[in-house]
Amino acid sequence: MPEVLGRSSGGLSGLPDDGSLLLTVFLRHDQSQNLEQLQARLDDTDWWHGFPPEGCEVVSWVVAMGIGQIVTLRLPAHRLAAVNVELERRAWGVFQTDFYPTYDFRPVRERLTREADERKGRTCE
Repeated sequence: MPEVLGRSSGGLSGLPDDGSLLLTVFLRHDQSQNLEQLQARLDDTDWWHGFPPEGCEVVSWVVAMGIGQIVTLRLPAHRLAAVNVELERRAWGVFQTDFYPTYDFRPVRERLTREADERKGRTCE
């Protein structure tokens, strides 16, 4: 069975080897409250200044209509508990939260595409 991720000199290609991780957080809006109520609660908890906690990088922050906000953070593994605490402190009552450890699949996909092309004798133009 072929190895999907592959190996690089620092570990698995596509995965950071610097001790960091990507964490995708789904922030599902509490639909029992209107926008003004949600914003007031976020202001009360100083959400916009307190999340994400220091030491975390926002990789992406998008709105998905019908779901809420989807935030992907890059953080050192030792900051994971801080992210959890800040979400408990600031987001609860406004959002339901789901967490997913993630990784950048683009380099893996590019490699797998090249390998598939090589197996079929295709050349890149």
